[in-house]
Formats: sequence, C-alpha cells, structure tokens
Amino acid sequence: MLTSFDDFPIHQACVPVAHSATGDLNHYDRYFFNGYSRDRELYFGAAMGLYPNRHVADAAFCVVKDGVQHSVFRSQRAPVDRRDATTLGPIVVEVLEPLQRLRVAVDAPEQGLRAQLTFEGRSQAIEEAHFFERVGMRTFFDYTRLTQFGTWSGWLEVDGVRHDISPDGVWGSRDRSWGIRPVGEPAQTGAPVQVPQFFWLWAPVNFPSLSTHFDVNEYGDGRRWHETGAIARLGAPAQMMRAVDWRVVWRPGTRFADSFEYDLLDWDGSRHTVCLQPRYEFQMRGIGYGHPEFGHGYWKGEAVTGGERLQLPVTSPLAREHVHVQALCDATLTKADGTIEHGIGILEQLAIGPHPSGLTGILDGYVG
Repeated sequence: MLTSFDDFPIHQACVPVAHSATGDLNHYDRYFFNGYSRDRELYFGAAMGLYPNRHVADAAFCVVKDGVQHSVFRSQRAPVDRRDATTLGPIVVEVLEPLQRLRVAVDAPEQGLRAQLTFEGRSQAIEEAHFFERVGMRTFFDYTRLTQFGTWSGWLEVDGVRHDISPDGVWGSRDRSWGIRPVGEPAQTGAPVQVPQFFWLWAPVNFPSLSTHFDVNEYGDGRRWHETGAIARLGAPAQMMRAVDWRVVWRPGTRFADSFEYDLLDWDGSRHTVCLQPRYEFQMRGIGYGHPEFGHGYWKGEAVTGGERLQLPVTSPLAREHVHVQALCDATLTKADGTIEHGIGILEQLAIGPHPSGLTGILDGYVG
C-alpha cells in the first residue's frame, strides 16, 4: 500500500513505508517526553506510540500537580499514512525542527487537561547503545533509542488553571525509540525459559552548564547486558563514556530508591559522580506504561479517549502497575576536577524479579 511518505527517499526496506521491515507483532515506534519545573512544583510527561503490525496507535499526557497525577489517554486504530500518525485525538506531536524542536499539544477538557508546549534541545540528540536481548531463542528486545535534553516553553492547564512554562523555569528530556519490545496484550510464547525478570535504571539529569545521562539493564544475577553513559555540554556533541557504575539504597517495603548515585567513567580514567535524592515518584502508568487498561499497544476500539486521576504516593507500591516509576530528583554532580554543580532530573526504575542489590522474589519489597 502506497502512502505519502513513499515519495521521499527514506525507505529502509524493500516495501512501502506503511509496511514494517519485520512482521513481529511487537514492532513499535514511540515518542516520550518529560518536563519538570526547577522549583520542583510541576512535572509532566507524554508518550505516543505506533504499532503497525497490531494496527494500533496510542498516546497519553499526564501532569503531576499538588500530589495528584492527571492523565488523558487515547487509543485508536493506527492511521495507514504515517504523516497522520502523530495526531491522535486530543494529543498531537509536531516535529518543528528535526532533532531540535518539537511541540506537544493537548486539548482534553473532559479530562481537565490542555497544553501547548515546545521542547527545545539543550544538547544534541544522543544515540544510545543498541538494545538487543534474547529470551531463550526468541528475540525479546531489538531497538534503537535516542535521548535528548532540553527546555520547555508554552503553557498547560489543569482543571482550568493555567501554568505558563518558560525555558528558564522548566527543563526536561525526551526520547525516541523504535524496533521490537513487548507491547500490546501478552501472547502465548510456548515453554517457559526463565523466571520473570527485568531490571532497568535510566537517569537523564540537567545541570546549568551540561547534562548527564546514564542507563543500565541487568540480569537477575547482576550481569549487565546494556549500558550508556554520556556528558552533554551545552552546544557541543555528547561525550560518550567508557563505562558506568552505580549504587543504591532501596526504600524498605518498596522497589524504589531512597537515594542513588552513578559514576560516569571517562576514557582517560577520570570519574564524574552524580548523586540523586528523590522528591517523589511519578507513576509511569500515567502515560500508559504498564497501565491495566490503557497499556501500550492494546486494542481498545476504533477511537477511545479516557482519563485517570491518581493520588501520590500510591498505597500499593508493589502492585505490577505501580513498580515502574520516574522519581523526580535533586541532583549533585561532582566532576573529575572536584568542582560541583546542582541540578534536577529523573531516575526511572523498573525492577521485576531478584537482583543482587537486595531485591528478592518477583515483586517483593526490599527488607534490608
């Protein structure tokens, strides 16, 4: 099937753009954004995904204000033409300048949410190391992701109360990823090959003169299968690190960090350390991650819009839909030369199954 983008020289497979290069049901293409005021009073997040082999597209926008998450969700049949795939009901993503400026627009008065927000890169986009993992013989992850730091401008409304957003006052980050990862309704996968386990930490942080990036995926025995570390100075290409390391103090009765720090190990042997102190946890279900009803890639009908309000902190932090969080954190960077900067960022955490850092069982809380 031919569509508008077939007139551009962008093909990566010997089929029209409407067809993915793989028939895997878990093929996806997604935007993610977050923003947070430097006074720590406001947090917002957005996600938009296309699942061409499931014929599904979805989007969500969420604002945390005064301890409540306000969300709007959209799920629908995927547009055939990719140029229509970023306008999903009340949520729109516009690429104004590729890899530099993007706009998120929301018009959901029934859910009490409206917004016109523009993201402007503080750094160049960072291509993370490719994600690839098999479970037994089956490809579980095979995708590319970029991360970028930026500022926000515009406005958003929560229940009719308008909040002006300025680049000096609101920082954030975004990512774009595409490839294969689990999406949609769980499918039968045959014989079991391992105990359910997934361990993920992702920490993009903004400081006045630069931004730092860190992520790891590890197995239940602590072996690492993915890592990224980078320092992105303003107006300069990101400096990729040789390796990363990390330390955590878990909060008893949860799988959330009480405090966290990570090291960025440069090629010359120098070490930069970022210390994170969480203020509160944003529940990623607020933009569809692990949501029991509006999970990513779920078929809900031709065009469905819904909403949710969630009081923070949640009363059941070990429930499957609550263990995936982004903690808004105060940050301190100690550079290799001993100088210090203070900033703000997030620590995303998803820990399912055992891990040598002190986690046991599938979703048991930390006991010390």
